[in-house]
Amino acid sequence: MYVLESKGSSPGRQGFMMAVNANGEMSGSLGGGIMEFKLTELAKARLILDDIGPSIHQQFHDKEAAQNQSGMICSGEQTIFLYKVSATELQVAELIIKTLQANQNGTMQLTLKGISFCNQIPAQDFSLNKTADDFLFIEKLGYKQNLYIIGGGHCSLALAQLMQTMDFYIRLYDDRTELNTMAQNHFVHEKIVLDNYGHLEKCIPSGENNYVVIMTVGYRTDDIAVRALLNKRLAFLGILGSKKKIEKMFTDYKIEGIDEAILKNIHAPVGLFIKSQTPEEIAVSIAAEIIQVKNEKLA
Repeated sequence: MYVLESKGSSPGRQGFMMAVNANGEMSGSLGGGIMEFKLTELAKARLILDDIGPSIHQQFHDKEAAQNQSGMICSGEQTIFLYKVSATELQVAELIIKTLQANQNGTMQLTLKGISFCNQIPAQDFSLNKTADDFLFIEKLGYKQNLYIIGGGHCSLALAQLMQTMDFYIRLYDDRTELNTMAQNHFVHEKIVLDNYGHLEKCIPSGENNYVVIMTVGYRTDDIAVRALLNKRLAFLGILGSKKKIEKMFTDYKIEGIDEAILKNIHAPVGLFIKSQTPEEIAVSIAAEIIQVKNEKLA
């Protein structure tokens, strides 16, 4: 079951999916609530009866809707595709699994005829084109966002642990070869030790899906990292530090003539203001700000 489209305050967003088998085993989510329960029961019944035809279900989250009420009152709507995966699509499923296990991207296509996959990377994360008697849904499979954490200390460890549960491919950079918190960090996909943070200019590309958080051991190394990335087009660039530290840093940059428009795009001090104190609380505040920025693009 796959959410092809969502509007308004729908709890299930485009790209949400579930797998259900006849034994009642399930994985994933369509957004929860009574709607999800009804559709999973429908899917199980169809499997038991061998009713294998695909179907599309438009669900309105409004008790006043004339038809297709989901049973929920959160407003909005979503369109869900129900499809029984056939044995002939086993090879497609195995290719998708292999691609995801390798942390690679690819293109999955859904139509009324079923599922297909190729290793090409689409320009958009999702797209849906409808015709009178069919549709073509395309999703970019694999990690859709990149998170670059600069500095491998305690806050970095806590942030990586939190962000690895989300749709981010995480790279961690530090200039220290023997650092216990780097060794303990099993939550990132890559760890890179640099001779100098100035090399970040070549390591981190511009990109609307690239998020960077700078949290090195001190002001000097933070400054080197910032200067290496100032001219990058990034979805997010944040710097961890006190207000006093950030004020000094930005004052120096303005004196040097660095464009204020560039500085305004930097999230500093990084993290939503929730009076966080521990590394774990700081990680929550940073993760929340990253999520806020990411989801503002979808509004």
